[in-house]
Amino acid sequence: MGCLAESSALQSPVFTKQPGSIVYPVQTVENNREVVFSCEAQGSPPLVYRWKLNATEIIPKAGSHYSLSGGNLRISRLNKDQDAGTYQCLASNSFGTIVSREASLTFAYLENFKTQRRSSVSVREGQGVVLLCGPPPHSGDLIFSWIFNEYPTYVKQDSRRFISQETGNLYIAKVEPSDVGNYTCVVTNTVTKTRVQGPPTPLVLRSDGVMGEYEPKIEVQFPEVVHVAKGSTVKLECFALGNPAPSISWRRVDNVPFPRKVDTRKASGILEIPYFQQEDAGTYECVAENSRGKNMVKGKLSFYAPPHLIEKPQDVQKLIDDSLVWECKATGKPKPSYRWMKNGENMESTERIQVANEVLSISRLTLSDTGMYQCVAGNKHGEVYSNAELRVIAVAPDFSHNQVRSQTLVKVGGDVLIECKPKMSPWGVISWRKGSEPLLETSRVSILESGSLRIWNVTKADAGLYTCLARNQFGVASSTGSVTVKEPTIITTQPATLDVTVGESVVLPCQVSHDPSLELKFTWFFNEQLIHFGNHGGFFEKVGGVSSLHIFYGQNSTVCMWHTSSSLAAVGPPGPPTSIHVEEITDTTASLSWRPGSDNHSPIMAHTIQARTPFSLGWQAVTTVPEVVGGQQLTATVIDLNPWVEYEFRVLASNRVGTGEPSEPSKQARTKSTSPKVTPANVSGGGGSRSELVITWEPVPEELQNGPGFGYVVAFRPHGTTGWMQAAVPSPEASKYVFKNESIQPFSPFHVKVGVYNNEGEGPFGPVTTIYSAEEEPSRAPTRVRAKSLSASEAEVWWKALPWNASRRRVLGYELRYWSRSEREDMASVQRTVGNQTSTVIRGMRGSTTYYVSVRAYNTAGTGPPSATVNVTTKKPPPSQPPIKVMWNASNSKIILNWERVKALENESEVTGYKVLYKKNRHSRPSVMETNTTSVELALPVDEDYIIQIKPFGEGGDGSSSRQITIPKIPGQLSLVESKIISTTAKKTLFSKHPPCDTTELQFIK
Repeated sequence: MGCLAESSALQSPVFTKQPGSIVYPVQTVENNREVVFSCEAQGSPPLVYRWKLNATEIIPKAGSHYSLSGGNLRISRLNKDQDAGTYQCLASNSFGTIVSREASLTFAYLENFKTQRRSSVSVREGQGVVLLCGPPPHSGDLIFSWIFNEYPTYVKQDSRRFISQETGNLYIAKVEPSDVGNYTCVVTNTVTKTRVQGPPTPLVLRSDGVMGEYEPKIEVQFPEVVHVAKGSTVKLECFALGNPAPSISWRRVDNVPFPRKVDTRKASGILEIPYFQQEDAGTYECVAENSRGKNMVKGKLSFYAPPHLIEKPQDVQKLIDDSLVWECKATGKPKPSYRWMKNGENMESTERIQVANEVLSISRLTLSDTGMYQCVAGNKHGEVYSNAELRVIAVAPDFSHNQVRSQTLVKVGGDVLIECKPKMSPWGVISWRKGSEPLLETSRVSILESGSLRIWNVTKADAGLYTCLARNQFGVASSTGSVTVKEPTIITTQPATLDVTVGESVVLPCQVSHDPSLELKFTWFFNEQLIHFGNHGGFFEKVGGVSSLHIFYGQNSTVCMWHTSSSLAAVGPPGPPTSIHVEEITDTTASLSWRPGSDNHSPIMAHTIQARTPFSLGWQAVTTVPEVVGGQQLTATVIDLNPWVEYEFRVLASNRVGTGEPSEPSKQARTKSTSPKVTPANVSGGGGSRSELVITWEPVPEELQNGPGFGYVVAFRPHGTTGWMQAAVPSPEASKYVFKNESIQPFSPFHVKVGVYNNEGEGPFGPVTTIYSAEEEPSRAPTRVRAKSLSASEAEVWWKALPWNASRRRVLGYELRYWSRSEREDMASVQRTVGNQTSTVIRGMRGSTTYYVSVRAYNTAGTGPPSATVNVTTKKPPPSQPPIKVMWNASNSKIILNWERVKALENESEVTGYKVLYKKNRHSRPSVMETNTTSVELALPVDEDYIIQIKPFGEGGDGSSSRQITIPKIPGQLSLVESKIISTTAKKTLFSKHPPCDTTELQFIK
């Protein structure tokens, strides 16, 4: 067994994407029968992924409908009986295994109504009636609506009519003659988006009189106990039949008023409480009342919350035989229970390992304890997972980071401690040598349990080199330092108590004996205050070298205290402060305290406080009270912090030399939570499917959410109305809300605002913006479509524009679909234009090919019907052969280029001319010269090279280019003689392909 070397490239598994639950629409199974659960993790060595279904490992085999792509699990040929269940991803490498959160696969479907006809319902005028929907077999949430007589006339809910979204039934409190007709229940599955209609139910009036008045009879009521998840939206339904039509009101039995988030102006048959919190729990009462009496029902809302981790175990590295204690804390209702996992397997208590609910402790760690651990907090409403790595390391003795002090100075008769602190695991044996001989313990010399060496009553003989040797089963290491013994400094003549007359001067002597190798420093004090020579009114002066003090003009009634000292001082920036503690923390402030580090012989003048969070880029300076923290101050309050954010703090000290090293960070401390203050940015939306209002926004960053339970309140209303409709979106990552209602007209304007909330309460709403509901796709096709070939690869298409309707069916542009004769129409290429453009050029087509083209108008709802199809045949392809035998000659002030004529092949368009592209450096745009001959003249290149290409063209477009050639620059201005010389010496032949092997093919222009 050897030392475990660490590499910065190695990493334990960490999930970057975990699977989410999937609700699969069954009606698509026949077309695309597969789903993919996502699972991604980082780690090195590379990760190996496994999956479990209902706690049983999935083993993909050849021909199996399970397959892995990276960490993703693909399930093809879905079977709702076999594949429904709970899935988990496991990611492993040599560091261990971690398990993802659970994700479920369920199947949503909606079958057709079985019956084709329903009996008519006969009622008297003034009587109440219930029309049953009786939805067909289904899975997934449903939305119910009713058609009156024929589509698109939907029943509008009011104080007389109510549609229960629990049962689908239609309730009419008091029937009027206008209610007579056929009623059809429409059921929509919110997952599959499928919609089915039931058979119509005729409602007819009886002819035997009018129903008299009667007291309310509650037909729609909520359960006695409703369990509501934290942060979710709960809707309670209550509706009564009666004559006159009853009014519905709501109240809390404990008479606590409804908070602002409860919109009591909605349809009276529904009480909706968004982002449900603990304080919303209680007993609620619905009261139905008319002039004949009243009736009431009660029900209790019970609060529950899935677990939320507030304290997680952190990755840790330990030595062999150390102990480990990890703590994991979560909030939730009911109170969460805990379990611990190692490498994906549940842990049980043993002699060394204690699993005590939220605390995991392991004593006498061994290498086998290394691995990935997970704390799982759960209650009946969910589970949350937290990962941490334990790395138990075996280390041979190592002094590289903590060597024995290189030199220790001690006086004769003093005591000395020489520390020996090697890094090694497990802890081994420490021994010492003096010089080359083992050091034996005596009454003055002792090796402590920590391995350090202590010597009492030091003598001159104790000076020398001392070596600490550390040994365990993985190796041996040593570190050496010297001990220097000096004679003590003794005051031989010290200042005496003197009586002097005011106005007299006096000299106070101070003589010492000392080790001659030491340089003395004399320091004088007056009444325990350091004397700064040159101050104190010039009363003090050092005389006789530095050992005596001369006092001018003695002070009346003055007592002086004197001592002498000898020191060897190195001045530098302060050492790091220690013991950083967060004494008190609020939502935006933190009170800190610390202890000073060494001043390194220069007084500390100021302290600087820095903070970091999981969201900051490293350490940042913070604002404090006081604004400037003095050198003697050891407390300060940090202000302007963000609520509900984990902070670490550190302190730096400064003196006249500079700023020292920072302190160790404080323990992480989270600021208190408070209601949110920041609203989402960029609220917009639009588009979507028919009868939808799509609202989007940028999520509020986590560091600005101010507390747990963060979510959004989306408020909206049609233009021209006063009451806001509200919906809670409890996910902090959410960026979209879709409101669907059959009564929404296409492309209708809505006022929209998005607010925020968390467990502490409601925050503000953002500004109101206007968003349009989904529009209808264009209903007409473009006409007069024509197409013309421009070249072998291009064709131009024209059409007549459609009229633009701002209210419903806008035209945002046109979509062209084109396909060749050998392709199917469903394989067509697509090209779009924007705005009212009525022509465009299609590029990238094949030469000598017939294409079919159709044009459609489009907007955000989709495309309209296609135009009549037209066809166009592209021209023959351009010449494929490049010009060859390109030659140039410098003559006077010109460059003459010549090349051989290009002959088109039989299936190519004829050559009608040539394009000469030339530029003066590789980064400039080329100039183009066209000619129908095989030569051109260019001005001489002065100071810059020419870069030239030549290509033929015809009606099929541009052909292949010659090879790029470079004509070297002619520096400066040339005389006529020089030009003539160049014209006879600078003749070249340039070939568009490889140089010929036979040099006799080179041609020169005379």
